[in-house]
Amino acid sequence: MDRKTIDIYDEKAGEYARLVTRDEPSRHLRAFIDSLPQGGTVLDLGCGPGNAAATLRDAGFTVTALDASPKMVELGAARYGLDITLGTFDDVAFDGVWASFSLLHAARQDMPRHLKAIHTALKSGGVFVIGVKTGTGTSRDAIGRRYTYYEPDELDRLLRDAGFRPVASDSGSDTGLSGETSPWIIVTAHA
Repeated sequence: MDRKTIDIYDEKAGEYARLVTRDEPSRHLRAFIDSLPQGGTVLDLGCGPGNAAATLRDAGFTVTALDASPKMVELGAARYGLDITLGTFDDVAFDGVWASFSLLHAARQDMPRHLKAIHTALKSGGVFVIGVKTGTGTSRDAIGRRYTYYEPDELDRLLRDAGFRPVASDSGSDTGLSGETSPWIIVTAHA
């Protein structure tokens, strides 16, 4: 993870939490929940302030939440009583991995390795949801966070190369923390 990007999330943790916190789960998180076995285990990779991890916990799942930002870890503990791990995940078998707009900060050359590790961390048939911004190249946004952009075909190839079977996708655009509006894709895949 890029140190500058982590520092920005630390600096803007409260603002980011306000941006992503909702009264009800997004339709993508709801679909993820509905695709998992009741009481299953889930990894929220790059959980930010913990809103999705708390929703998953409250839905009856055993959640492991991880984030690289110390301030996000603090927010998740304070707001939701979550025990968020700072750093990367262990090689544990999960029913699902939720990586909503977290892996887009990883360097392009690291993505195949990350996807293979996630595939290994999932039980056979486990559900993986990944959200990234679409486009090409790598750049920093208006507030300095590094993004690696993926075209849908490239993301599909990377997922398949890592052993995943993509089963659904959705795309759109939203305005983020930087105030910029960007196109995105969310893909659901099975291990």
